[in-house]
Amino acid sequence: MTGSEVIVSFPDASIDYRRHPECYRIGHGERGVFHVQPYKDELLPLWAIRNEADAKQAIQDLSARYKAYREQEDFVGMDMARKYLQMGYTRARRYARYPGGRKKDADGSPRQPGNADPEKARIAERYQVALDTVRSDDAYLRAKREYQRRRKADRRR
Repeated sequence: MTGSEVIVSFPDASIDYRRHPECYRIGHGERGVFHVQPYKDELLPLWAIRNEADAKQAIQDLSARYKAYREQEDFVGMDMARKYLQMGYTRARRYARYPGGRKKDADGSPRQPGNADPEKARIAERYQVALDTVRSDDAYLRAKREYQRRRKADRRR
């Protein structure tokens, strides 16, 4: 670490992660999805699970944005697009299994998962296919390994 390097918590919505990709952390699951700028402003308006038609369009738009980031060799953008696809899957699965997406009743007792919304289950399947496509994309896997390698090398300095 150099003397001029500032350590910040992640995610920090005040950082432009396109200009400072070294501050980005891949993290677990969907971490940072609502804070990593400017990607949040670019991706969140595309995301939807309201109904199958909206979700299908959202998946197409998010996948197109992923491809654009890939062409720009923008790993942070690629990973953020992956996170929005993952969020589509996880949110749709929750609504598919729990009425209104709530895991607990009004009194706080846990609900048993079931088949609450078959449309949301179909939406989750669509998001899963798109998510699997990104996760298995050779360009994504190479970019992720390279990003992790650079981060590790930076920590050694």
